[in-house]
Amino acid sequence: MGNHEHEVQSTVQDILKAMSAKGWRITDQRKSLAALFAESTGYLSPKDVYDYMKQPYPGVSFDTVYRNLRLLSEMGVLEQIYLNDGLKFRARCQSHHHHHLICMNCEKTVPFEFCPMKQIDNLPSDFQIVNHRFEILGYCGDCAPAESREVGTEKH
Repeated sequence: MGNHEHEVQSTVQDILKAMSAKGWRITDQRKSLAALFAESTGYLSPKDVYDYMKQPYPGVSFDTVYRNLRLLSEMGVLEQIYLNDGLKFRARCQSHHHHHLICMNCEKTVPFEFCPMKQIDNLPSDFQIVNHRFEILGYCGDCAPAESREVGTEKH
């Protein structure tokens, strides 16, 4: 089994374990949903997921798909972000702690290892942080406006 195939299977298993831990029955529909996110390299809108799911499961409703996406996000197996065209989801990276650069045009996601939480001073001592996210939105090299690529700097 190749590394990518192993990562996909591991992600599917992580999603199914989270569902099972919450008492969800593991149905073929939920296995399909887990596989879709495990195989996807980018963010998916609720409509993308609905369009994918209604092919093999014509009785599935948009509301059911949306509710499942929100619950999976609350469980921590999906991450969500608001991009230009609305709310989108992707499988949470489980391998190790890192953050992402996200292209606002093609939605390509590039991980980076630096964590800004280590640099933040003066947080309230009585606040218990249980999770955090740090994402940088911009344009990848393929999508950057021509003038930014020519100059080699991004306008702020």
